[in-house]
This record gives sequence, C-alpha cells and structure tokens, in this order.
Amino acid sequence: MQFSKMKSLSWVALTLFSSATVMPSVAQACTRTLYSGSEDTVMTGRTMDWMQDMQTDLWAFPRGMARDGAAGPDSPKWVSKYGSVIASAYNIASADGMNEKGLVANMLYLAEADYGKLDGKAPMSIGLWAQYVLDNYATVAEAVDGLQAQPFRIIAPKLPNGSAATLHLSISDPSGDSAIFEYIDGDLKVHHGKQYTVMTNSPTYDQQLALNSYWEKIGGLKFLPGTNTAADRFARASFLLGAVPGKTDPNFISAVPDGTYANQAVAEVMSVMRAVSVPLGITTPGEPNIASTLWRTVSDQKNKVYFFDSATTPNAFWVQMDDLDLSEGAPAKKLPIAGGKYYSGNAAKHFVKETPFKWLQADPTT
Repeated sequence: MQFSKMKSLSWVALTLFSSATVMPSVAQACTRTLYSGSEDTVMTGRTMDWMQDMQTDLWAFPRGMARDGAAGPDSPKWVSKYGSVIASAYNIASADGMNEKGLVANMLYLAEADYGKLDGKAPMSIGLWAQYVLDNYATVAEAVDGLQAQPFRIIAPKLPNGSAATLHLSISDPSGDSAIFEYIDGDLKVHHGKQYTVMTNSPTYDQQLALNSYWEKIGGLKFLPGTNTAADRFARASFLLGAVPGKTDPNFISAVPDGTYANQAVAEVMSVMRAVSVPLGITTPGEPNIASTLWRTVSDQKNKVYFFDSATTPNAFWVQMDDLDLSEGAPAKKLPIAGGKYYSGNAAKHFVKETPFKWLQADPTT
C-alpha cells in the first residue's frame, strides 16, 4: 500500500474512532433512507432500534382533530389539516408516520440534541413534534418554512424508561424532497434538499455527511464499514441505497409484471433497511449505545401505503390509506400491535375505534 493511502486510511480511522468515543453512551440506533426509483416511485424507509419494547401500535388520525402541545396552558393549539397513519412510541408520542398528502416524518435518536430555551415561544412536548408536521404540512418546503420560523420551543422530558428524549427529525414528500431538523446548542439546524437521503444518529448530521464522503471515495464494492455504529450504518445505507436499481436503470430486471413496480420497490427498500438493522439480542461490549431493531417501516408516498415489519413476527403487512376514513369528524382508530399481535396483507380493516392516547406531558418551566 502506498504511503499516501496509508496516511488517508489512518486519518479516517482516527476520525471515526474519535467520533465513536465522544458519543454519549445513552445514544440509541435508528436508520432512515429516502429512495426515488422513478418519477412515480418515492419511498422512505426507517428502522426503530431501542433497548426495550416500546409497546408500539399503529394509529389512524383523521383531519380536524384538535390538539395542543401538552406542555401547559401556553402550549400551541391547532386543528389537524391532514389525516395521518402513525406508529406510536409507548403510546405517548408519534415516532413515525405518513399523512394523506404523502408527507413522511421520522423521529430518530440524537444524543447531542439541545433544544435551548427560546424564551417567549410557546412550549410544546417533543412527543408531538412529528405529529405537528403531519397535521399541518403537505410538502417538505411548507414544513421547512413553517418550522424555521420556530413557532414553538420544544420541551423534552425523559421517556418512560428514564432515557433522555433527545431526538432529531427527518421529513420527505412524494416529490423526493427531504429535510433534516436538529437542535444543536439551542439553535435549529436545517438540511434541506433531495440529496439528504440517509440519516442515522450521532454524530450531528453535518459530521455524518463528512464521514460518509470518505467512504464514498473508497467505494462500497471495495470495502464497507461493518459495525453497528451510526457512522458505519450511514455509510452502508448510503451505498446500498445507491446500488438498488430503479425502474429506468438499464440493468434493472423486473421481477413483477408491468404496472406493479411499486411492490418491488417496497421490497428493495425493505431489503436495505433489513441490511442495516441490528439483530435481536445483539450486544457490543463497551458500546451500550447499540440497540436491537424492533421494527421497520416503508412509506410508499406516491400510492399512500404504509408498510410495517416487526422484528418479532414472521411477516410484514401494510395499511392502504385510501381504505381508511380520515375525513373530518371520523373517529381515531388503532391497530393493536403491542403484545405480539400481527397481521398479513392490507390491515386497514383491522383498525378499531379507540380514544387517542395521552401525549407525553412536558413541564414548561424546565
């Protein structure tokens, strides 16, 4: 090996090692990808990695629901413009979901998150951050404009297991537009553009991009980092996402009849998410920030289909949003998943009327 290459490899190894060692040990793992296979195919996939069962259920929330920010009398209040299907966390927060316009929101862990004080802004519990976006915006551009105005300040109380609710938010829409929102040292950082297709956890997103630029130069066919750390998952997900063939790829060989490419695209995206998942029961000595993948989702944003894949059941299922009543005045409904319940095919008919859960309450004085 030439000296210049050895020097380059030594530099990146030191960089990656430094990034890993400064990460707080409470960080948890998740991965998000955005796939645009053709003009009529846009899909967002994500893994939910956590150290314990989050008692996740799916919920269908109609338009016209009155909400508040769950952080005292001064919390913002709004009425949902758009219906949505979401995956809950502990049934106190929306962790993931898609609204009827095809806008997708994903909450991922970020140990470095610091929401600051933002005196004078209405306080809102972090449990509603993703839901606020799904309720109020149809496109990424709308959400970026709305959230950059900082209409609220986020209050992040501890989660039921005692972990800090330090999170960042990714959103995407059927045009393939994307945005990443992080609060660092009290300032809102926004990365907006179709190029932002992958997100994991620590370090902060600008550092994730810098680390990944090195692996892009190496080339995934030569070498890919293989650990469960966020930086390595980012590199693998980026390479795999670029390697998955699109409908217009000259090397693409369809495994399905014409007109059903979306089904194959879902399978391709799900295969990427499985490839960067952390198997159940995996532990890494000295790295308590590694958690098993509990579930995966893929959102077909053109056809409005929400796919759910549990790590503890043998099959994935989906929810065709057109088969749900999300009109104003319709009741909220739940698809029970917690406790080992599972489904096959289109599970829309299995949603049952249910009183919405109580959102994670936050103390605005903290």
